[in-house]
Amino acid sequence: MDNQPTQPQEDKAVQIGKYKVKVIKNLCISAASCVAVSPNVFELDTENKAIIKEGGSDLPENILMAAQSCPTKAIIITDSETNQQVWPV
Repeated sequence: MDNQPTQPQEDKAVQIGKYKVKVIKNLCISAASCVAVSPNVFELDTENKAIIKEGGSDLPENILMAAQSCPTKAIIITDSETNQQVWPV
């Protein structure tokens, strides 16, 4: 597997475990705190914007902490069973 950054992707929700996770790229300021907390799920693309790794997986608490670490609240977490937004509240 190469270590080249992934190309930019559209803002779309991705199912990861019990959560639907979405990155709003126009809110991302490239702080990369999400990558530091959950590197199995998040990475920076060629524009240095946070994206969700294809096939990424982590514990639900780590995914939530990664979203909560974002200074601009650019990561939206929704509980896929209840369809309730978990973060930001």
